[in-house]
Amino acid sequence: MKKWNTSKIRAAKGSYKLACLTAYDYAFARLADSAGAHLILVGDSLGMTTLGYSTTVPVTMDDMLHHTAAVVRGTREALVIADMPFLSYQVSIEEALRNAGRFLQEAGADGVKIEGGAIRRGCVEALTNNGIPVLGHIGLLPQSIHNLGGYKVQGKTQETANALLEDARGLAAAGAFAIVLECVPPDIAALVTAAVPVPVIGIGSGSACDGQVLVMNDLLGLSESPPAKFVKQYACLAPQIKAAFASFIADVQAGEFPASEHFYAPAQPKSNS
Repeated sequence: MKKWNTSKIRAAKGSYKLACLTAYDYAFARLADSAGAHLILVGDSLGMTTLGYSTTVPVTMDDMLHHTAAVVRGTREALVIADMPFLSYQVSIEEALRNAGRFLQEAGADGVKIEGGAIRRGCVEALTNNGIPVLGHIGLLPQSIHNLGGYKVQGKTQETANALLEDARGLAAAGAFAIVLECVPPDIAALVTAAVPVPVIGIGSGSACDGQVLVMNDLLGLSESPPAKFVKQYACLAPQIKAAFASFIADVQAGEFPASEHFYAPAQPKSNS
């Protein structure tokens, strides 16, 4: 049995902070898991980090199932949650149930994440009632970026702050085991966190949340673009990786790689005697 499950994540509320990371393949999942991440999210952010899209909207079920299965193979202790991509749960509850079930049955995920608050209450209830754990997601919703008009801080007015509170309460009542809260002012995030009995995992929402999640590529500095304001880069690997690639290319062109220490021993001719 894994060390981390939805019950243990729920029990973290008020006891200890949850550290969550995204991962998109076996190798990085192994590293995140062995470092002690409590929850690994196979985010549809892979659309931008891995597949080269400008938003998460083009990401498909096939994309997410493929990457989720790889992450599951690389994980031993952390809870693995798969993002349900755009239009995989919005069309009908029946379709949401079918698609969510595929993440558990085919890819081996421990649960799914869906975007949206009160509007998703019926969907969350249907999934949880059928044995599929759900991580909610409110605040900035990347799949709704065209409707939002860009990546903007949410909950800045009294009306939108109240809506976030109702969204969080609705998701918790519907059975979500935790809620991601993205790009919300820290004072509002503190109110949301205090308003629900399940952990609130922040991203760009201040320090009062019950845990934090960051996109792996942002944390590691794998992009050559400037990070968002809320990101802390714990490494800046893009220049180092680029330099390593350049050194390899130069060595090959100069005939310095492979050198003798990289050769296998010469074959020994067979004796005729």
